[in-house]
Amino acid sequence: MKRNSKWIGILILTLMLSACSNAGIGGKQISVGGKNFTEQYLLSEMTAFLLKEEGFKVKQMNNLGSTVVRKALENEQVDMMWEYTGTALITYMGQEPMSDPEKTFQKVKKLDAKRDIHWMNMSNVNNTYALAMNQDQAKKLGIESISDLAEYVNNNPGELTMASDAEFANRPDGLPGVEELYGFEFGSGQIKQMDLGLTQRALNNRQVDVSVAFETDATIVDYDLVTLKDDKKFFPPYRAAVSINKNVYEKYPEIKDITAKLADKLNSDIMRELNYKVDIEGNSVSVVAHDWLVENDLIEE
Repeated sequence: MKRNSKWIGILILTLMLSACSNAGIGGKQISVGGKNFTEQYLLSEMTAFLLKEEGFKVKQMNNLGSTVVRKALENEQVDMMWEYTGTALITYMGQEPMSDPEKTFQKVKKLDAKRDIHWMNMSNVNNTYALAMNQDQAKKLGIESISDLAEYVNNNPGELTMASDAEFANRPDGLPGVEELYGFEFGSGQIKQMDLGLTQRALNNRQVDVSVAFETDATIVDYDLVTLKDDKKFFPPYRAAVSINKNVYEKYPEIKDITAKLADKLNSDIMRELNYKVDIEGNSVSVVAHDWLVENDLIEE
């Protein structure tokens, strides 16, 4: 009896160790990284909802700086994330900016393939620089594009003022480059330098006439601003797309179709509205992400 009990005990112990060693191995698991601003929180959260709907166990690694999350992706500490094509091309890869979104995407895809990082599902979310004005003033002055702005400044020198942070005011791919390409120039007294977070507030308060902005900023909605059309395509595209470790993609190729559902529906206007719901209205990222996915029939309620 004791002999049988001994072998039964060994058998039970073996089964327990086997179960422990296999814990976490069964099922589909993936980690999703994200940067430390609202748009990235939303993209990460929506992706997590979609993956969970398809049976994945998802670990989210958000609130990371841009270079930190990129390093985590390269070191396979993060499996996938939504990255911006312009950030990858210019900041991570040290390449010259490109104006064509598709060519930019293909370039980063080719360069990152050498690092075993796969790019897919480029969306129409373009988190690039923009020049913004108050809707009513832009309409009054007949300014819809940066070319219109250039013509007005040249015909009315010294009249319009612009709010900019120091970086945009001085970098070649910022205001100096815009002025050179479009053939106009704000006088030194017409440029009001301030923190980036204050530029659109100054515009809304009528302290300036033009402001630097980002295409998907929630304040564009909040302040009822208009972004001027970059008709000569100066600002490089910063399209949000999925970047994923090659081995993870090969293991779970269905992720392409899952994340395509998101990429196919999102654009800068929608992203701006979603950012607004979080940043201005104070709703939680999770609620905004979930509700939008349900409204667009991407997940069940």
